[in-house]
Amino acid sequence: MRTVLMVAEKPSLAQSIAKILSKGNCTSRKGLNGACSVHEYSGSFQGQPVRFRMTSVCGHVMSLDFIGKYNNWDKVDPAELFSKAPTEKKEANPKLNMVKFLQVEARGCDYVVLWLDCDKEGENICFEVLDAIQPVMNKGSVREQSVYRAKFSSITDTDIWNAMNCLGEPNRNEALSVDARQELDLRIGCAFTRFQTKYFQGKYGNLDSSLISFGPCQTPTLGFCVERHDKIQSFKPETYWILQAKVFKGKDSPLTLDWNRVRVFDREVGQMFVNLAKTSRDAKVESVSKKEKAKQRPQALNTVEMLRVASSALGMGPQHTMQIAERLYTQGYISYPRTETTHYPENFDLKGALKQQSNNPMWAEEVKTLLSTGLNRPRKGNDAGDHPPITPMRAASEAELGSDGWRLYEYITRNFIATVSQDCKYLQTTIDFIIGTEAFSCSGKTLISAGYTTVMPWQGIPLEEAMPVCERGDTFTVDEIKLVEKQTSPPDYLTEAELITLMEKHGVGTDASIPVHINNICQRNYVTVENGRKLKPTNLGIVLVHGYYKTDAELVLPTIRSAVEKQLNLIALGKANYQQVLQHTLDIFKRKFHYFVDSITSMDELMEVSFSPIAATGKPLSRCGKCHRFMKYIQAKPSRLHCSHCDETYSLPQNGAIKLYKELRCPLDEFELVLWTSGARGKSYPLCPYCFSNPPFRDMKKGMGCNECTHPSCQHSLNSFGIGQCVECESGVLVLDPTSGPKWRMACNKCNVVVHFFEHAHRVQVAQESCDACDASLVAVDFNKTRTPLPAGETQHTGCVFCDSIFQDLVELKHATMRHGRGGGARRGGRGRGRGRRGNPKKPKDKMAALAAYFV
Repeated sequence: MRTVLMVAEKPSLAQSIAKILSKGNCTSRKGLNGACSVHEYSGSFQGQPVRFRMTSVCGHVMSLDFIGKYNNWDKVDPAELFSKAPTEKKEANPKLNMVKFLQVEARGCDYVVLWLDCDKEGENICFEVLDAIQPVMNKGSVREQSVYRAKFSSITDTDIWNAMNCLGEPNRNEALSVDARQELDLRIGCAFTRFQTKYFQGKYGNLDSSLISFGPCQTPTLGFCVERHDKIQSFKPETYWILQAKVFKGKDSPLTLDWNRVRVFDREVGQMFVNLAKTSRDAKVESVSKKEKAKQRPQALNTVEMLRVASSALGMGPQHTMQIAERLYTQGYISYPRTETTHYPENFDLKGALKQQSNNPMWAEEVKTLLSTGLNRPRKGNDAGDHPPITPMRAASEAELGSDGWRLYEYITRNFIATVSQDCKYLQTTIDFIIGTEAFSCSGKTLISAGYTTVMPWQGIPLEEAMPVCERGDTFTVDEIKLVEKQTSPPDYLTEAELITLMEKHGVGTDASIPVHINNICQRNYVTVENGRKLKPTNLGIVLVHGYYKTDAELVLPTIRSAVEKQLNLIALGKANYQQVLQHTLDIFKRKFHYFVDSITSMDELMEVSFSPIAATGKPLSRCGKCHRFMKYIQAKPSRLHCSHCDETYSLPQNGAIKLYKELRCPLDEFELVLWTSGARGKSYPLCPYCFSNPPFRDMKKGMGCNECTHPSCQHSLNSFGIGQCVECESGVLVLDPTSGPKWRMACNKCNVVVHFFEHAHRVQVAQESCDACDASLVAVDFNKTRTPLPAGETQHTGCVFCDSIFQDLVELKHATMRHGRGGGARRGGRGRGRGRRGNPKKPKDKMAALAAYFV
């Protein structure tokens, strides 16, 4: 029997599709990576009996990066990243072992059906999956097709079965357009980011941003926010005057009238009009007009409109909204949430989708009325040729979806019901008056038919006081006429909703990437999100944009990115050559980069006005090993030490506190050691600022502290405080934290494992001897005689933390409260305590299980 492998984009999606296609008769098991399940069942495919095997990936299998040596910021000229630096595809999440997992499941399979999300990114993942599995699949005859693509827009029985019965092929052109975007963003973004980060962080101490990033989409996004900020700053209020008139008839309430001239900017002219109007005590009705008007029902919902409404009405950021929408989609509650289309296809089952909502008490009455009287045809929208509009696919309740999930689902559902409802109809009455020589008017609305606003009440016609009954020639008594002084007001900061509109209008980003770009400028400390989800640029964001305008405005204007997006779309349509578009765009930005580097002083002139020189920033902390003067500790991100005398800056580990370490010095370079700590419940270790940035030994990587230093005799090194191999990760060593007493602990120098032991001990030391059973270093403990937990009142004992029966109850394994960011990049590999005579300590197998029982 032949085997068909089917691959979805997420584990939950795979489970839902397998359940539908197998009609619930499938067996499930965990895959070797622990993250993806495999669902198996029997059925027929292409007219023959087969065994189906359904599994998934977790988003992209591969990610694009430069080869190893080009990731060293210190040794690579950023200009080389445009062409000279080779790129390679690496596993997006190495811990998942996704390639190996896919190959294990694909081995011996005859066909593959790809159920990846039906957008360009999904198409790209199709080919990532194929690259992994095709070498191990069975080879059929030359003519036999073995690769199939399922196209679907929702996780419903009908849609999934339709997709299975109408399989196509993956689209290579769409995948190539994503490859092109990835390579452009990587090369352009990294080159500009590395250059300006190193240049400015070496000069200014209070930038408060660990990365001064540039992105072909991110930077124009920031540009929109700063452009609005500039308009606010340059705004000069103008004084203007309006005529305000109030009239009444009989015992009716007074009417406030609008002046037909609207406003004047000269007070004396305004006063003249007041005097002309005051020549009459009566207001004469010139005309009464009544017109029936309609407020149109909304168009079907696409991604950009959903993001706009979620931000402005629900108070949810775009990134958060997309995460919720994707969860609702994979659980089968809504259709695919990434679409540009606002027009339902002719064969879309509107009635079926509406029937699903007939039992929800919040809108059941409106739905049943529509089903009995007939659905109104939705307004004609834009058909982008991708997915149908975002539509509810099954009924739900708040208890099922949670607070934010329900609020988004509720809006999507109400919008859908509104699209098939009648327009809201109302009568607008306008009365025109003449007072003296001046014309005034007032108008009011009377509801005729609520239409779609019964289900979207916030868009309803507000209840207004009824307009007085009158006709041409009637007169009203003038209650008062006065001149009112007002001022023009500046625009407000851009809201997320307004920014999304601008990005869509100017072609910056796609419906899928817009939330990412907005999130990036917030994460980089370029803008802050204020009340009402308004985006206020920070000092750094403002200076960067002004600097780009000063050097090369095209770096921040949306025009060039919009042109690139059009070229990428041509690749997707097969109308442009992938290599030519890539090369042409990189050539443009390479020239712009060289000009930017040559013109950096003009941006620097703006930076020095807003930020303090690094030498004038921070507080004295530890002594430099070269000049023996105090270096200053700069806390602003990225935290670092700066010696103003030597004009040198030294990296530090991030996301923790730094303090002086007992005024002790590194024996290699005479720099005073500092202590990094993540708090009372976390980890801490000493480090030499110079060694941290300049590894002294060949087997050490940049960004290592004393707890990873392989110096053979230093009293602070791994050789002095290392105890044994980590009980959880393969490459780490558990190292005694000499500063942790009286709540003593040892911590892994790679992962976040922390072992608490010997609380209230007077002294804990690592002995020279090692354990015969597991090769870990012995530990000598000295307790106070009044608090000793040792048997028979003993105060001293030396033994193995893992194997000693006396120590066993005094050891507790925990996880550090946080993982800290390491300056200088990730560290891989590592050795044991570095004692040549015994090499790596063995992992204590029996005691590892005992320690694991203490996980909290």
